[in-house]
Amino acid sequence: MNGYRNSCTICDLGEVFLNAYLDDLAEEKGHFTVMSLSRLPYAIVECKRVGVEEGMKKGPQTIEKAKQGAYVARSVSSLQKVRLSNGGLGGFIQMKDGSIRCRDYYSMLADIIASDDPELLSQFILTIGVVSNHGNWFTSENHNKEMKVLAHSYDWLLFLTDAGIAQFIEELLLHPKPQYEAARKAFIASYTGKKGRNRFTKVKIALDADTALKSYFSTNKEAVGRWFNVIAPGTKTLKVLTEELDILASKKWQEIHP
Repeated sequence: MNGYRNSCTICDLGEVFLNAYLDDLAEEKGHFTVMSLSRLPYAIVECKRVGVEEGMKKGPQTIEKAKQGAYVARSVSSLQKVRLSNGGLGGFIQMKDGSIRCRDYYSMLADIIASDDPELLSQFILTIGVVSNHGNWFTSENHNKEMKVLAHSYDWLLFLTDAGIAQFIEELLLHPKPQYEAARKAFIASYTGKKGRNRFTKVKIALDADTALKSYFSTNKEAVGRWFNVIAPGTKTLKVLTEELDILASKKWQEIHP
């Protein structure tokens, strides 16, 4: 739940927990939404951010970030990858009776997503990684060794293009429409060179800026989708990923995770 801002856990019930999300706040009144969430996700999204120190062409911790992402992607799900003798990618999953199912990885991945079998789904997690260039990961066409490590590890690896970042900066930070002005103001207020004033970071974000961003992404879904290139699996599109997530979201997880 680290990706959500302006929220908190209000009740821990063991296998599930209740989170409250602040929708709006004016003076002493506000509205919030309460959701019951499972501790076992059906998908995770991880963004690997790498900074570049002054005077350097590339972030020194790039390979460390790649190893961190690879460890998470290859350890959280019951579906595991193995390199076959012919160079292909195989997938295997252990059943409750100890037996092993093994076949082509992406065929098995598709079968699990389409299945309603609790035994296949109970420990399965779809892993999605997101990287961008910024002088660290090269490009979607020119993969360095770190990119190859991540592409082999995640079920899906997405590349946020420079054009996508430029559009975000242009439409939200430089010349936003009036309804998105709060995001620009929060950003400007955060990066003044003075400490303790951040309102637009990966850790916290002002409520009005958060609302503006969610509105922007919701209104511009198709345009935002074009910001990303699919690194792996190279034969699929972002539309397929959206469909897979929709299928997983529709399953009866309360029965699968009793």
